[in-house]
Amino acid sequence: MNTFTRGIRNAFRNQVRTFSIVVILGLSIGLALSMLLAHQAVNQKIASVKSSVGNTVSVSPAGVRGFEGGGNPLTETQLASVQKLPHVASITESLSDRLTASDTNLQSSITAGSLGQRFAGNSGQTFTPPAGASFGGDSPSTGTTSFTPPVTVLGTTDPINLSTTTGGGTFKLASGKVFSSASTDNVAVLGTALATKNNLKVGSTFTAYSTTITVIGIFDAGNSFSNSQLIMPLATVQKLSSQAGDITSATVFVDSITNVDSVTTAVQKSLGSAADVTNAAQQAQTTIAPLQNIQSISLYSLIGAVIAGAVIILLTMIMIVRERRREIGVIKAIGSSNLKVSLQFMTEAVTLTVLGAIIGIMLGVVAADPITRTLVNNSSSSPTTSVASGFAGAGTGAGGGAASFVARGRGLGAVRSNISNIHAAVGWSIILYGLGAAIAIALLGSAMASWFIAKVRPAEVMRAE
Repeated sequence: MNTFTRGIRNAFRNQVRTFSIVVILGLSIGLALSMLLAHQAVNQKIASVKSSVGNTVSVSPAGVRGFEGGGNPLTETQLASVQKLPHVASITESLSDRLTASDTNLQSSITAGSLGQRFAGNSGQTFTPPAGASFGGDSPSTGTTSFTPPVTVLGTTDPINLSTTTGGGTFKLASGKVFSSASTDNVAVLGTALATKNNLKVGSTFTAYSTTITVIGIFDAGNSFSNSQLIMPLATVQKLSSQAGDITSATVFVDSITNVDSVTTAVQKSLGSAADVTNAAQQAQTTIAPLQNIQSISLYSLIGAVIAGAVIILLTMIMIVRERRREIGVIKAIGSSNLKVSLQFMTEAVTLTVLGAIIGIMLGVVAADPITRTLVNNSSSSPTTSVASGFAGAGTGAGGGAASFVARGRGLGAVRSNISNIHAAVGWSIILYGLGAAIAIALLGSAMASWFIAKVRPAEVMRAE
């Protein structure tokens, strides 16, 4: 019987002890694997949060909050100076406007409802109805009637970025194409609801600002408000609406989240009192704080589980070596070397560890996701706040300032919501790494026990026996 075979057989000499050791090792390895997967999942989520909401600075004209605020628009000249600031990667500029029946032949796809009627009345809008018109209970003598929301038009340098629109959402091109950031053509990309309401498709035309506009694309944002919007090139809207060079909203993209605060300060200094400048860094930090707690917990638990596994192996092998002193002495007396004896015990340790690893991997795979979600839910149970966006979308339209403000609120709210949906993804690479680490620990622990083997002298053992 060779050394390795003897080591494997020895692992099962005491079945009760083998079972106990394998179960304890399995629990330890399972915990370590679960914590490793949780740590990996949290790291990925933190990186995702930082890259999605943590590296932008929002700029809007001072005092502007949609069409309910006041103030004067920013200019492209002012934002050109911002583009030159250190750590500014790029800037998305937009100009929001509203199209009424006198500006376009498009019909809004939004039904005002009671909220739209209320907001329209609070804004002081009045309308003298034509003779014989029916208003569903509204009195013509009051000078008010059923309110139809205007069509929101957004001129932008980034048509596929809905963060500058009130409705937000995810831009998905349903058909056609989008225009370039520097386009000056009389073209537009329509939301699916607006296109359906007006029976428009790619290649169709409509009138806006007394100009014929061609539909080159139709998009789906995943929500009703954004799907009722009209997106056009910034230069085109500036020209047709007689707002040359005007900007109502801008998003400054910073090269790294670590530079957001310094860029915010620099933008505020550059634009002075002409703009309101905010960033998502603080909100993002608040959002990822629970994740960082989980990151620490999972790391410490991982280290603890690995140390526990190593100690179990070490103590087990020391105990086995002490029990088999006489056997070791006999084996060495008949000519076996210290190396062969050590290999026998290392094989035994690896056998026990592999059995424990099989159980641990199964436990880790099953428990990783529930453990991760439990940690996330417990760590993110503190109250969080988000920006309400319903008011701006009730029928009064939305301007650049409010649009970016509301979009940030929705984005952060979505991130907080998604945090509770973290899943620990189990891949073969993780399993193989875990198995390799377990075997390495077993070899290390048994190697340390081999030090006791080297001290065993056959003559002393035989004399003592």
